[in-house]
Amino acid sequence: MNKIYFISIILFSSSWLTHCSPAESSSDTEEKSLTSQSIKRVGMVIQLKKDKIDEYKRLHADDYEGVRDLLIKYHMNNFSIFLHQLDDGNYYEFAYYEYTGDNFEEDMKLLAAEPRNQAWLKVCDAMQIRQEGYTSWTEMESIFFNP
Repeated sequence: MNKIYFISIILFSSSWLTHCSPAESSSDTEEKSLTSQSIKRVGMVIQLKKDKIDEYKRLHADDYEGVRDLLIKYHMNNFSIFLHQLDDGNYYEFAYYEYTGDNFEEDMKLLAAEPRNQAWLKVCDAMQIRQEGYTSWTEMESIFFNP
């Protein structure tokens, strides 16, 4: 039987826009200042239990609010989850988000303390199979970014 092992390390990439020309209009400068902040890009993977796929998809459907507002409140933008079945028959989720705040550790601590987030994770975590040695999603190494 083939086994698939994911070896992941945490590596975050940052994107900085530089070289603003003094001849730029104020709206150009304003737009660049909004996009020039440091963005922490995070990719993660976890296995999803085969018998929980439909329920998990329902919980994450576009019309189900879940904790979307909390993700935004704590600067986790462009949060996306993808599902893929590998040749071994198992289903894996890949998640991606961009953190745009100023204090990642503090925002994650505050998000973890939110009762609604705790309830959400209790439901979703029970549908997932963590990689050995991890307590939740496994963060993946970032190897390419094209701005």
